[in-house]
Amino acid sequence: MYSQNVTQVGIMGETLHDRPRRSVFMESGLNSAASYHAPTKVAPAPIKFVNKPSDAFSDPSKKYGVIYEGLKPLHLLMRIVGIFPIAAMENRVFRLVPQWLGYSVVVFLVMVGYIGYLEWDSVEIVRSQEGRFEEAVIDYLFTVYLLPIVINPIVWYEGRKMASVITDWVFFEAIYYKVTKKKLDLFFGNKPVIVAVVLPFVACATMVLTHITMAHFKVVQVIPYCYINSVIYLIGGFWFMQCDVVGKVATQVANDFQMALRHVGPTSQMADYRALWMLLSKQIRDVGNASGYTVTFLCLYLFLIITLTIYGLLSQLQTGFNSKDIGLMVNAALAVAILYFICDEAHYASNCVRVQFQKKLLLVELTWMNEDAQQEINMFLRATEMSPTDMCLVGFFDVNRNLFKSLLATMVTYLVVLLQFQISIPEDAGDVGNNTVVLVTQGPK
Repeated sequence: MYSQNVTQVGIMGETLHDRPRRSVFMESGLNSAASYHAPTKVAPAPIKFVNKPSDAFSDPSKKYGVIYEGLKPLHLLMRIVGIFPIAAMENRVFRLVPQWLGYSVVVFLVMVGYIGYLEWDSVEIVRSQEGRFEEAVIDYLFTVYLLPIVINPIVWYEGRKMASVITDWVFFEAIYYKVTKKKLDLFFGNKPVIVAVVLPFVACATMVLTHITMAHFKVVQVIPYCYINSVIYLIGGFWFMQCDVVGKVATQVANDFQMALRHVGPTSQMADYRALWMLLSKQIRDVGNASGYTVTFLCLYLFLIITLTIYGLLSQLQTGFNSKDIGLMVNAALAVAILYFICDEAHYASNCVRVQFQKKLLLVELTWMNEDAQQEINMFLRATEMSPTDMCLVGFFDVNRNLFKSLLATMVTYLVVLLQFQISIPEDAGDVGNNTVVLVTQGPK
């Protein structure tokens, strides 16, 4: 093995020489005792003349990079609700902070206790013995709304990987500055604010509407539903913003690479862009793996909610729609929208990382380039073909538009099965309009 210390250099355990190294100085004057002068060391260049990657963060308002600062409103809100126990440490490194993790655990335990209190001591579900099958399904839907409380520990479990992804974005900006000699310029618009403000408001309003249209529901019973629904919407919005960041960064790097192709200099510049693209392809895989279990659970939950809600709406066709179906309809529409944006934005990010670079590489005119530049272009194109750029969730499945179509097809199959169950169960025609689900509120024991 290769080893090195201050006094000797060894390869495979064999010492090359035992004499200590001598420092090299640039001496001034003649080498004589009469005109001896002290040796003069060669000092490094002043810091202001050194092209450092840290110059990319010279703006104090963007200390941790434009990506982190752009998503900061969303990070703060997620930290408040207890699903983002990550904070910046020294040297622009993000880690799981025990203090914020303890705060998240306290919030989780409070909500679990609240849900248990409402489930076992306050709300009792009463229905007649002749209750219809679809009424039981709609009844279970309100219990399913509380299941995503288990997503909080899943987010904590993946917190270290998410912190590593945020840190890698900071280092990516520094490397981008070193390669392109300019700062990464991304414009998010009002998307982070909309995700951080509008989505929780819509989530709470939806649950309030659903409970108002149902009988015997109190405001105190809506609080856990609003919290859980807000967490679901925030996680979906955070995934959307992460994919949007990947797409914007890939587009910016592709445009810079196109400008570099117009003024081809040393072949090392092409190699630098290829290395930058390899980092970007690794980053998109890390984004998928860092939220793999969380987004997997989210997709399955949305699939279940959409299936049960649409079945409840279809089962009301024979009796006609009423006011309580409005909340179910809004919930179904929003769940479909969130699932669509999760799949569509991941498809967009993967397309930006791979297809955009391949288009620019295939349109390059190679006849006027030298042999080394042509070889770098071919190696770059081969790298885009061989390196995976799909948004994969810890190896289970790829998130793209095909996933959305597959979930819809499976949903139709389940709806057909549920409707067949409904048709096969005999019911009294005279009691169709009287068998309803009644939610009775009792005082604590």
